[in-house]
Amino acid sequence: MSSTLPSSSASARACAIPGTPLAQAMPGLDSCVHCGFCLQACPTYLALHDENDSPRGRLVLMRALVEGDVSLDDPDVHAHIDRCLGCRGCETACPSGVPYGQLLEATRATLAMRRPLPLIARLILGTFARPWALGAALALARLARALGLPRLLAALPGRLGFAFAMLRATERPLGEAPYTPTGDGSRGTVAVLHGCVMQGLFAATNRATERVLGVNDYRLVVATDEGCCGALHAHAGDVDAARRLARRNIAAFEQSGADLVAVNASGCGAMMKEYGHLLHDDPAWSARAAALAARVRDVSELLVAAGPRRGGPLALHVTYDAPCHLVHAQRIATAPLAVLSAIPELRLTPLADADQCCGGAGIYNLVEAETSDAVLTPKLARIAETGAALVATGNPGCLMQVGGGLLRAGSTTRVLHPVDLLDASYAARVPNADP
Repeated sequence: MSSTLPSSSASARACAIPGTPLAQAMPGLDSCVHCGFCLQACPTYLALHDENDSPRGRLVLMRALVEGDVSLDDPDVHAHIDRCLGCRGCETACPSGVPYGQLLEATRATLAMRRPLPLIARLILGTFARPWALGAALALARLARALGLPRLLAALPGRLGFAFAMLRATERPLGEAPYTPTGDGSRGTVAVLHGCVMQGLFAATNRATERVLGVNDYRLVVATDEGCCGALHAHAGDVDAARRLARRNIAAFEQSGADLVAVNASGCGAMMKEYGHLLHDDPAWSARAAALAARVRDVSELLVAAGPRRGGPLALHVTYDAPCHLVHAQRIATAPLAVLSAIPELRLTPLADADQCCGGAGIYNLVEAETSDAVLTPKLARIAETGAALVATGNPGCLMQVGGGLLRAGSTTRVLHPVDLLDASYAARVPNADP
C-alpha cells in the first residue's frame, strides 16, 4: 500500500460510498490541514513509527475511501483503522478541531458494512448488548476472583494470563469502611450510572461514589434499568447496538427525575456526553439524547463544584494517570487532581506522560494484543519512576490494563479509582473507621 502523503482536501470529487456513516461525516475530514501536530500525541504512531498508523495517515485513508482511491475491502485499510486506540489524544493536539473520534467511529461503522468484526469482538460486544449474558459473565468473573484463580493463573503466558492479571487488578487495594454521609442534599439530585463493568467488578467503587457525593451535599436518586452505555459498540463500529443501549439509558435517567447524572467511568461519561451526536438523526430521540447529554458529569466535576470537602489523613504515596476519555474526549484535566488534594497527608507524585494512552481502550487489548503491549510498556516505566505505591485513574479499562500490566511486571504498585481514595479519607474522619 502506498504511503499516505496528503492529497488536496480542496479537490472536490464525487463520493464513492454515498449514504454511509463515513460519507455523512465527510465535513469533519475537510478541517484537517495535515499539519502533523497529532503525530507525537498518537500512541500507535510512537510505537509503530508508521504514518499509516497516525491520525493524519488514517484521515488520508478515510478520504481515500470516500473518493474511491481505495476499496472498503482493502485489508491494509482495515488493519490501520483497527490499530487505532481511539484515545483521542490527537484531538487535544489538533489546532484545527478535527472531530477525529467521530470520524473513526463513522469509518469503522462503514467498514463493518463490508467485513464483519473479528469473532472475539463479536462475542464480547454481543455479551455486553444482552444484560442477562453480561450478568452471567460478570458473575463468573467475580466467582473466579473470590476463589483466588487470578492469583494462581495471572502468570500464565499470553493473553490468557494477562486476562487473569486484569481480573486480579479489580481487587481493592484498600479495605472498605462504609460510613453514613452527612451532607444536606442542597446541591440537587444526582443519579449514578452504575454501568456494566463498574457494577460487575467495581461495585464497591460505585458505593464509594454515592457516599462521597452524599458527603458533598448531593442527594442521590436511583435510575432503574440503566446499564451499559454503548461505548464499546460505538468504538467498534456497531452503531445500531450502541443506539439501542443509549435509548435504554436515556429513558432510565429521564424516569429518575435527577437533575444530574454522575459517571465514574470516563469512557462511559464521554459516550453519554455524545448521545446527542449518536442519535442526531433519530427524530424520536435526538432532542431527548441531547437533553440527557447536557446533564451528564464526571464524578470529579461534581466533587470539584462542591469543594470537595476535606477528609481525614491518608499517609499514602500516589501518582495519577489520566484516562484518555477524561482528559482528551471530555477535556477534564485538573478536577481529579483537586479531588486528591482534598486528602490530607496524601503524597502525590506527578506522572510523566500521564496524558498518553495505556493501551487498554475497551476491548483493544484483546483484539490488538501486540500493539496494546507496545503502548503499555512505556506507561509502566513511567509509573515505576514515580516510586508510588498506588496509581489513581478513573476508568475501569485503565484500572485493569495498568493494574494487570503492573502485576505481570512483578511490581507491588496497585491501581484504584480516585473516588476510592477520597472515600477512604472520609471514612478516616469517622471514629473507629479504618480505611
